Amino acid sequence: MSRIVSGKRDKSLLIGIGLVIIGLFAGILVTLWVANGVSRDIVRPSVVERVELGAGPAPGYITVPQSEVPTAYLDALSLNEVFKDVSRRVTPTVVFIEVVSNGPNSSIFDQFGSDFQAPPSQSLGSGVIISDQGYIVTNNHVVEDAALIQVTLGDKRQFEARLIGSDPTTDLAVIKIEPVKPIPVIVLGRSNSIEVGEWVMAVGNPFRLTSTVTAGIVSALSRQVNVINDQLGIESFIQTDAAINPGNSGGAVVNLRGELVGIATAIATETGSNEGYGFAVPVDLMERVVKDLIRYGEVRRGYLGVRIDAMTAGRARALGMDSVQGVFLMEVQKGLAGDKAGLKAGDVLLSIDGTQMTEPNQLQSAIAIFAPGDKVPVEIWRGGLVKKLTVTLLGRETPGYDSWLTDLNRQSQPPVPVEPDIPDNAITQFEDWGAGLAEVDARLRRGLNVAHGVYVALVTKDGPFDTAGLSRGMVITHINDAPVFNVATAGALLSAESDLLIQAIRPDRTIVFFEISKEEN
Repeated sequence: MSRIVSGKRDKSLLIGIGLVIIGLFAGILVTLWVANGVSRDIVRPSVVERVELGAGPAPGYITVPQSEVPTAYLDALSLNEVFKDVSRRVTPTVVFIEVVSNGPNSSIFDQFGSDFQAPPSQSLGSGVIISDQGYIVTNNHVVEDAALIQVTLGDKRQFEARLIGSDPTTDLAVIKIEPVKPIPVIVLGRSNSIEVGEWVMAVGNPFRLTSTVTAGIVSALSRQVNVINDQLGIESFIQTDAAINPGNSGGAVVNLRGELVGIATAIATETGSNEGYGFAVPVDLMERVVKDLIRYGEVRRGYLGVRIDAMTAGRARALGMDSVQGVFLMEVQKGLAGDKAGLKAGDVLLSIDGTQMTEPNQLQSAIAIFAPGDKVPVEIWRGGLVKKLTVTLLGRETPGYDSWLTDLNRQSQPPVPVEPDIPDNAITQFEDWGAGLAEVDARLRRGLNVAHGVYVALVTKDGPFDTAGLSRGMVITHINDAPVFNVATAGALLSAESDLLIQAIRPDRTIVFFEISKEEN
């Protein structure tokens, strides 16, 4: 009996152990299934998060579509989307300006192709909305002598604008409208971050063709083209080959992020239309000027109180410099900012606030960013050593400013043009070009205020020079952007090229450009 009972107990024990084992396996399987489910739930949010991060670009930035091309490049379709997106963002922020003047429009840019004119008392241009309060930046020459300013937005709303202030030295002005409903505002970029070769787009209203968008690249930086007729004029233009025509003045030049980098100002042309040379005021300078115009109605600018000149290879060698760099200080006005900081005539100013200087107009533009009272670090070359100084800029109310300005005015007054008496044996003939060139003497150099060049003494009728528009009495200063120092360097450049871009100066000091092709004549 006892054996039977014991056998039953053994069977019950075995069954219990089997159930426990089955339960353990089942628990393991359930645990694995649950774990797999949880791991899948953890992965999903990270994928969703990545999509969301790419879906909301920061204001003012353009979303670049995905492409299989390496990130360093964009395929054509992606670039196309960028152009379209920038156009959609920027076009509504650029306005059409119609001005009725007190007298006929006498733009300072006549030599470069003046803005489109309808009746003599009406002129057209563009402007950029820079504030939701209705402030618009444009060119001074667009609203100069305005009796009535009418602004048309991209959505066809029209307003009468009032002039807030203007600055002839930078050819900028601010006008204001009083919008009832919200208006689009452009995003400001930084012009000191753009580079030559970078894509840009120009938006404006050429020839009454409102909301016109063109594209090109940054062709050069810190260009001076001598179009601002002011002894303190500041020219450090962005040059672009994006089509800029009469009516674009005051319009926007933007980068591919849709950010404003310049205000279209002038074109270099002989026909009055675009020929691939457009110029824009950098946005950093524009922003500085506009803030003062809105706040004070005028620009309160700081000055060094110096007279400057370009560095040359000969001057650099004489000063013991290894390369041509900086800007030469010809004169430092006693009692003004430069003098108080320790600058001396004969110094070479190498940098301002960390930015390297190479041309006088670049120095003027760099200083124009600052206000009276600002402390600006500079580097100079003196006696074979680089020295660091800090200049506290002074305003025009400073004692001594008037005498400095009087000196600048006296030096900028053009003398009565005097035609040099050049003997025939001093003229070098260039028959292929139909011209005779001679050296520029010191008297003519002073009279035209040019540092270098060659004198056009003869022009053959119907020759290449004559056909292009060059005439006797001009001084050629550059050929294909290379400076011309004497007849020998001019001859080398003329013999090496068949297509020329010549920069010259007329007896009245007007700078002009000519394109000449020897093959076409």
